[in-house]
Amino acid sequence: MLNRRRFLSIAAAASLAPGLARAAPLHVETGVAMGARVTLRLAHPDAPALAAAAMEEIRRLERIFSLYLPGSALVRLNETGRAEAPAFELLDCLTVAGAVHGASGGRFDPTVQTLWQAEARARERGAALTPAERQDALARTGWAGVTLDAGAITLRPGVALTLNGIAQGYVADRVAAFLAARGLEEALIDTGEMVALAGGPDPDGWPVRLSEGGTVALRRRALATSAPLGMTFGGDGRTSHILDPIGGGPVQPLWRAVSISATRAAVADALSTAACLMPDADAVARLCRRFPGAHVEAAVPA
Repeated sequence: MLNRRRFLSIAAAASLAPGLARAAPLHVETGVAMGARVTLRLAHPDAPALAAAAMEEIRRLERIFSLYLPGSALVRLNETGRAEAPAFELLDCLTVAGAVHGASGGRFDPTVQTLWQAEARARERGAALTPAERQDALARTGWAGVTLDAGAITLRPGVALTLNGIAQGYVADRVAAFLAARGLEEALIDTGEMVALAGGPDPDGWPVRLSEGGTVALRRRALATSAPLGMTFGGDGRTSHILDPIGGGPVQPLWRAVSISATRAAVADALSTAACLMPDADAVARLCRRFPGAHVEAAVPA
């Protein structure tokens, strides 16, 4: 399977400078969730126990958002088209997705899963999608086919969702909130997207190295990077894993990488994905201005 998080967890790793004096030594905990590496950097007297609890929380969230874990809430929703009394996290994440969908003119659309499946099947048989197959898949996409309500989430027949462009960030947000509620003030959460609480090895916060060069200092802030060719179908290096929900095909890479920071990692994650479909830097900047606190850290042309 393709997984954008695997690329980001390597390319956007934190570059830690020599530490400042802190009340407790830095504890680093690593694990795997949703097919990729997760790293927690915590400074707290009870950091090992807090990190273990946070990893359990990540596994709980994985059982909601995973597209590949049998029986996850998302898998069941795609199979049945309906989720009764949905988990708060699923409803909340989809609400953020809907906001970015509207702000991006439909460029961010989790219903591209139907297109993705059609593209993957074609690649497996060694042929490109025919125009008729692409139009058929495109006809079964569209955010209008998703109904959100506290009582139930429903999908129009034929519609399927992928949250790979937002769930990584959403999980990072939830873990940050989980740790903050337990009194932790100094932490960097890396689920492929990053969230920093207070503290860090530098006075300005946690220095995070961007995949295309440069460093962003994070403090009570989140960062996400999307790269159209970071993962490609069949590993061909040319066919982006990011699909255009309007035209129906893989995005034509205008950007090598787009990095966006925001107050929420879910927002940064979704915006960086949508930005890969934007025609120019001005359009990316206008999109970010729709979300208070969101900022383009880097947009590197292809």
